[in-house]
Amino acid sequence: MTQAPGGNGAVPAARRPLPAVGRRMAERARAAARAATYSWRHSLQLRVGTTTVLVTGVVVLVIGILLVDQVAGGILRAKKQAAIGQAQIGLASAQQVLAGIDAGVAADVLNAQTHITADLTASGGSAGLFSIVIESTSVSNVDAATGSDIPASLRQSVRRSNLAVQYAPVRATPGGNRLVRGLIVGEPVQARTGLFELYYLFPLTAEQQTIALIQRTVLIAALALILLVLAIALLVTRQVVRPVRVAAQTAGRLAGGDLAQRIKVRGTDDIARLGQSFNDMAGSLQRQIRRLEDLSRLQRRFTSDVSHELRTPLTTIRMASELLHANRAGFPPELGRSAELLRAELDRFEALLGDLLEISRYDAGAANLEAETADLRGVVAAAVDASRMLAERHDTEIVVHEPGRPVTADMDSRRVERILRNLVGNALDHGEGKPVVITIGYDDHAVAITVRDHGLGLRPGEPGLVFNRFWRGDPSRSRLTGGTGLGLAISLEDARLHDGWLQAWGERGRGAQFRLTLPRHAGHTLMSSPLPLNPDDPDEDDEE
Repeated sequence: MTQAPGGNGAVPAARRPLPAVGRRMAERARAAARAATYSWRHSLQLRVGTTTVLVTGVVVLVIGILLVDQVAGGILRAKKQAAIGQAQIGLASAQQVLAGIDAGVAADVLNAQTHITADLTASGGSAGLFSIVIESTSVSNVDAATGSDIPASLRQSVRRSNLAVQYAPVRATPGGNRLVRGLIVGEPVQARTGLFELYYLFPLTAEQQTIALIQRTVLIAALALILLVLAIALLVTRQVVRPVRVAAQTAGRLAGGDLAQRIKVRGTDDIARLGQSFNDMAGSLQRQIRRLEDLSRLQRRFTSDVSHELRTPLTTIRMASELLHANRAGFPPELGRSAELLRAELDRFEALLGDLLEISRYDAGAANLEAETADLRGVVAAAVDASRMLAERHDTEIVVHEPGRPVTADMDSRRVERILRNLVGNALDHGEGKPVVITIGYDDHAVAITVRDHGLGLRPGEPGLVFNRFWRGDPSRSRLTGGTGLGLAISLEDARLHDGWLQAWGERGRGAQFRLTLPRHAGHTLMSSPLPLNPDDPDEDDEE
C-alpha cells in the first residue's frame, strides 16, 4: 500500500521550522541585548537619564505612598469621628422612640426604625448619607435586607453595652444589592422592654472617590515630575557631554594623523578652558611630532644615502680583497690570515649594508610584496640548506617536522625564506649545540612554522624586545655569525608585509621558540595559529 503525500510524514515537516523561528527570536533578543549593553556602556547621557529616572521614581514613589496614605487616613478618620458624633446625637432620640415599643413585635420595631431614620435624617449632620438598622435579641434579623450586613463580631461588641465601629461592606442604597466599602457604627439602646442594638451604616463611596482622585492626581504629578527631572538631567548632561564628545572626536582625528584639528572654544567657563588647554596640548604635540618626523626623515635619508654611497668603495675593496684572497697561498702566513679576515669582515660589512638598505625601504614605505602560491615545505628546505654550513660549524643538528602533503600559501618566497634563515641562524647561535627543531603546521586559514632551540633562553620581558633594532639578549656572547642586530627586525617587517605574525617565547635555561604565522590566502585576517607559541601548551591558540 502506497502512502499518499501529506500523510504521517507531513506532520514533522510542518513542525521542523519551529526551532528555526525560535533560534531567530533568540538571536534577535541577543542582538537587542548587545545593542542595549553597547548603548549603556558608551552613552553617558543614557546612564545619567536612566539613573535619574530610577532615583527620582523611587523618591516620588515613597513620597506619593506616604502622602496618599496620610490623606486617605485623614479622610477616613474624619468620617469615623463624624459617624460617631452622628450616633451620639441620635442616641437620645432613639431612646425616646424605642422606650415604648415591644421588642418582641417586629412591626413595632420596623416602625421605630423608620421613625428614627426620618428624625435623624431631618436633623442633618456632618457624617453624610447613612441608613439605620435596629437589631434586638428578642427579634432575630428584623430587616433581612439590611440586618445581614451587620458583622457578628460587631454585634457581640455592641451587646456588651459598648459603642463599636467597624469597616465592612454595606449596601450602596437601602434595599439595593450592590455592596460598597462602608463604615458601621453600633451602639446599645436600653429601653423598657429590653436591649436594642442601633446601627448606622455609612457608605464610603464619596470618600473612596476622593481618595481615588487624590491617587490619580499624585500619580500624574509624579509622572510629570519624573519627566521634568529627566528633561533637566538630559539637558544638563548634554551641555557637559557634547563638549566631551567633540573633544573625543577631535582627539580621534588627531590620532589618525590630522594634526591640524582643533576644538572651537566659546566663552570662558570651565569647558572653554578645557578646550583651550586641549588645543594648546595639540599644538605642542603637532610641533613635537613634526620635529620628530623631520629628524626621522633626515635619519632615514642619511642611512639610505650612506648605504648607497658605501656601495661604490665597497665594490672596489671587494675586488681587491678577492684578488688578495685568491693569492694568499703565496703570502707569508700572517698576510694570508689577514687576507682571510679581510674577506670575512667585508662579507659582514656587506650584510650590514644590505640590512640597512632593507630597513630604509621599510621606513620609506617602498617595500613591495611579490606574492604567489608556493609550497611552504620547499621554502623551509631552502632555508635549512642555506644554514647547513653554519650548523656544521656549531656542530648542531637541524630537525624538521613537516606534513606529508603540500602546505601551500600565498607568499613572497624570498622574504619568507629570509625570515626562516634569520630564525634558524639565531637558533643555531643560541642553541648551545643542542638540536634545533623546525615544525610546520597548517589549517584551513593559516600556515605556521616554529623554530625551537634548547639553549640559554630568554629572560622575562625579553620576548617583546627581540624584534627591536640592534637589540641583543647577551652582547658579551661571541657569535660565529657576527650578526648586525637587524635580522629579527627585518623579519618582523617581512611578516607584517604578509599580514602575518612573528612571535617569540622563551624561558631562561629552557631555550626559545619563534613562531611565524601567515594567512593561506592574501588579504585574509588571521584569527589563530595552527601551532602553539609555548611548546608546553599544545592546545594554545594565541593571537597577536
